[in-house]
Amino acid sequence: MVGNEILTGKIEDTNTRYLARVLFELGVALRQVVICPDETDIIVRELNALRAAHDMVFTSGGVGPTHDDITIDAVAAAFGRPVVESPEIAAMIRSHFGDIVTPAHLRMANMPEGSELVRSARSGWPTVVCENVYILPGVPEIFERKLDALRERLDEGQRFFNHTVYTHCDEGEIAELLTTLTFAHPAVTIGSYLVLSDPTYRVRVTFDSVDALASQVAADAFTAALPVEKLARRT
Repeated sequence: MVGNEILTGKIEDTNTRYLARVLFELGVALRQVVICPDETDIIVRELNALRAAHDMVFTSGGVGPTHDDITIDAVAAAFGRPVVESPEIAAMIRSHFGDIVTPAHLRMANMPEGSELVRSARSGWPTVVCENVYILPGVPEIFERKLDALRERLDEGQRFFNHTVYTHCDEGEIAELLTTLTFAHPAVTIGSYLVLSDPTYRVRVTFDSVDALASQVAADAFTAALPVEKLARRT
């Protein structure tokens, strides 16, 4: 995620949550999130580390027409490529803005040389992809639309399966049990979440796995170990 506005609290970062939710639905594990200021050197450094360590990287923000929109330049620098104009996107920009089009508008047609334009009927504007880096806008409505347009491309047929148990326990009461279950069920990611604002339960425990049976067995083991009065519900 790129933008001083996130780091200074001027806007709420909803794109990370949306990205996490979409990737989870597609069975893709989101492993790391980095928020960078509008500084090329920092973006390049972080991007190079991320793209080397992960199969896919998604950027958000910094692709507009203003002085602080430097993501395209930074991605190009990270790959050691020049920035070029996409004739296709430039034509779309000229058509969209008509007589009021400016050189600043046309900056949004820039991309790292050799990038791919991913098109989808779900989004009128193509997404720029440079090797394993997907370059997305920061405006939440546009970010969500373009990410949704990538679902088919990102979908490799794997899914996460989830079982969730809602309890009346305090986290300290179940900490040892959760540690035991974590070692007993290594194929399952177990999460514990304290909630203070819901009168129907105290702690929500999730069991996620690409193996449906493994997720169920771990959740069953947790449920069986709870005193009946401590179980609120299960989904």
